[in-house]
Amino acid sequence: MTPETTLHDAAPMTRWLLRLPDQDATARIFCFPYSGVGGSMFNQWPRRIGGIEICAIQLPGRENRLREGHYGTYAALAEALAESLLPQLDRPFAFFGHCAGALPAFETARLLAERGLPIPQRLFVSAQVAPHDCPHDRFLDMSDDELRAELEFLTVTRGGQVQPQLIELGLAILREDLAANRVYRRPTPIEVPFPITVLHWSDDPEVTPDELRGWQHYGADVRFPVVAGGHYDFLGAPEPLLRHLSEPFAPQRGTCE
Repeated sequence: MTPETTLHDAAPMTRWLLRLPDQDATARIFCFPYSGVGGSMFNQWPRRIGGIEICAIQLPGRENRLREGHYGTYAALAEALAESLLPQLDRPFAFFGHCAGALPAFETARLLAERGLPIPQRLFVSAQVAPHDCPHDRFLDMSDDELRAELEFLTVTRGGQVQPQLIELGLAILREDLAANRVYRRPTPIEVPFPITVLHWSDDPEVTPDELRGWQHYGADVRFPVVAGGHYDFLGAPEPLLRHLSEPFAPQRGTCE
């Protein structure tokens, strides 16, 4: 059975989100985890920004979906998400992805647009080069020992304790995620109908502002704000980041709330 087949036959929508969504939310932000981890990476984020609900995407093959097969490719993942998330796209929404998490977020939004389905108010790309400049990830050239050290650092950064067995499990997941990242690339830019905000973290050595500029070819409304902090500071949901994320849902001037 191929990863694509597994994804289509798999889980109901609720498995794709870390928590059941609130039906009284005025809007939703779907957050995509990056390579090697699951939706719990957003545990330090608030559940809401005002009436806007934070919805962490949960990928197969990790955490509470550990027994499921890996998603395979970003294309297969987008196919499954475009179908499974559709019932929750019944109100304004946005996608957020940091580093490699931005790539399946982009592909899912693109597929929704291609099928004439609801599209995000805005795609938020954090610390990730454009699809035609991929693959671009320092993890791709790391040894297992180096990847293990990164996972240990991330565990501590998220407030956890390093447990060797869990680190080895995370390493196996990370290898599969990196395999998906390694084969992903669009040959040329494509214009999409949703606006894009490309976030650069001021103290992030992993990607430069110039390297992010490739996103300018993907639409008429592409913005490049700078947020203070380093590569992993998004994990703490700093206030400037939350302000950017809530901006698409703010009442427009000259309209009534």
